[in-house]
Amino acid sequence: MKKILIYPFIGILFLSLSAFAFHKFYVAVFQVEYAAEKKMVQITSRIFIDDLNNGLEKKYHKKTFVGTERETTADADLLKKYLSENFSIKINGQAKPITFLSKEVEGDVLICYSRIKDIDKFKNIEISNSILLDWNNDQQNITHISAFGTKKTVLFTESSRKELLKY
Repeated sequence: MKKILIYPFIGILFLSLSAFAFHKFYVAVFQVEYAAEKKMVQITSRIFIDDLNNGLEKKYHKKTFVGTERETTADADLLKKYLSENFSIKINGQAKPITFLSKEVEGDVLICYSRIKDIDKFKNIEISNSILLDWNNDQQNITHISAFGTKKTVLFTESSRKELLKY
């Protein structure tokens, strides 16, 4: 009788655990930090390289190799264009230009560094983040915002692409 119960239990356990192993998470992490002493907002983006290239290909109908040894200058330019079209910040209701600084690869993640200069103390910051949301309905963009000694976290999804934070 125990064998009759044990085998189905092991089978169900195996199937449920293997379902977790095959499910891929679609997450990108962003850090937005206000550096008052430098009067700037520093932005760090961590995006999976394969997801990013898939998103770029879907949006621009061109095969890209961002973050790989096959990356071209055209790929890098397309990345900058994509980031500027899908990630924006308004300070006190005014859109601010984001300057792309550099990028590096860490494993299968592309880390991008950007900044906004000449930012004095502000009352609110509005962040729009639609990175990869058009490519994949399961994409989630976790964004940590640090300013004036407080840290807030916002989750951007297909249905929530913009957030206004007040200080």
